This record gives sequence, C-alpha cells and structure tokens, in this order.
Amino acid sequence: MICRKRPTKSHAAGPGWVVSDSGHISCRGARYAETVVSTPPMLRQLRHDVWATERLIEHLRTLPAPTLELTTPGTFGTIRHTLTHIVAADESYLRRFFPMPEPRLDHDVTSEPLDSIVGHLSNVKAGVERLFAEREFDPERVLLDSKRRILTDPPLEMDAWMMVTQFAHHGSDHRAHIGTILGAHGLRAPELDVWAYGKELGAIREVRR
Repeated sequence: MICRKRPTKSHAAGPGWVVSDSGHISCRGARYAETVVSTPPMLRQLRHDVWATERLIEHLRTLPAPTLELTTPGTFGTIRHTLTHIVAADESYLRRFFPMPEPRLDHDVTSEPLDSIVGHLSNVKAGVERLFAEREFDPERVLLDSKRRILTDPPLEMDAWMMVTQFAHHGSDHRAHIGTILGAHGLRAPELDVWAYGKELGAIREVRR
C-alpha cells in the first residue's frame, strides 16, 4: 500500500492511512508516493545540532553570568570559549559550500559576548537551510578548501557528506564538554539529545490503547 499526500483531517484519510483513537494519522505501510517531499535525513541532523546549541544557550541564560567562565580539566576550555568554538566551527564548515556573512567568529577569542555568539548562530541556522534549499544536496560532491587556517597549508579536497557529518559530530562533542563542566560544578545540564528534539517536534508519541 502506498500512502498519498498526508491528510490534514482524520475524516479525509484515504486508502493506506490509519487514524488512531487519539486522532493521529499514520501510513499503514510507511510507504509514500513519490510526489511527497520528505526532509533529507542530513538536514534533520543539522537542524538538531543547531537546535541543541540554541537550547543550551537558553539554559545558560538562566544561570548567573559567571557560569560562562567555568571550566573543568579535560574539556576544551571555559563554557564561553567552547560556545564560541562550536559556532565558529559551524560557520567554517558552511563556508566550504558558500560565502558566510563576515566577519565570522574567531575560534581563538575567549571573551566573545553571548549575544554576539547568538547572532552568529542565527547565520548558521540560515546557512543550514540554504544548504538544502538551493538544489538537491549531493553528498558525494567534492569541496575544495583553499583558505586554510594555516596559510602555508595546501588546498584540501573533501567529500560533502564528510563535512556535514563533522558539523553534527563536532557540536555534539563540545556541547558534552559544557555538560561535563556544569555537572562538575553541581549544575544541571539540559536534555539536548535527539530524543528531546523528537519530543519537542512531536516525532515521538506514546500510543495508549
């Protein structure tokens, strides 16, 4: 059975669609017609990454300002510097695909204002959407990076799939550092995993019969 365009109302559900007692509409065979446009998994992955950084910053804003200067052994640095590094790296990854607004964040700055970091994160969020909106994303596309951080290094070629995978991995890795810092100082860290993201988007639902 192939499900056609998802109905917006339960009474309009056609062949292949199942309406639960709670009114949730799902496809019986989980197969959709070719005309239905789905969100690329890589885009969902990057959207989660940006969402997690946004939620982390929202949480940090509820804590005393000196919290941003905390650190603990084995992590990247202070919370503020780690946030700067996350967003600066995001901008750096995206600029391999197209120009990003200048000036970009500097990885080495340890005193970047939080509002500035948030502004750059907005550029990252827009860049993620642009990456998948302009044309069909080709994960095998070869990117040429001729603007290396060390100017004497030779140009670097990389497959596009590697760059977006590194985007998500890098953010997750360093947000975990911040979680470690918060925990080491007796502070709660927010839930930022894909389960929390899925629950917020309604992608995880309890089925009660």
